[in-house]
Amino acid sequence: MSLRTLVKLYRVAKGEEKVKRAWRLVREAARYAEGEPYWDFLKNAFDVRADDVKDALRFLEETGEVRIKRSVDGRRLYVSTLKDIRENPVRLDRWLSISRKPPGK
Repeated sequence: MSLRTLVKLYRVAKGEEKVKRAWRLVREAARYAEGEPYWDFLKNAFDVRADDVKDALRFLEETGEVRIKRSVDGRRLYVSTLKDIRENPVRLDRWLSISRKPPGK
């Protein structure tokens, strides 16, 4: 599915579906996190605005799904966060919480 379509689906989603759509959008955008300058690359290649991806990241941060990296002066580092998601799609603490299911379940 194209990145532009994912943005449109994210905008109209509600509730739990919005979280799933935001994750899909962020993961797809993270695939292209190596292109420099990143936001210009997304605009030219996929016709996706920077605010669309940033909005999805902020939404996931508000729901507690992801933590956006911060610089020393407190500014959000969106591209660094996307690169981190690309390199480490499943965090170790999340994997450990999944693997700690009670025996027999």
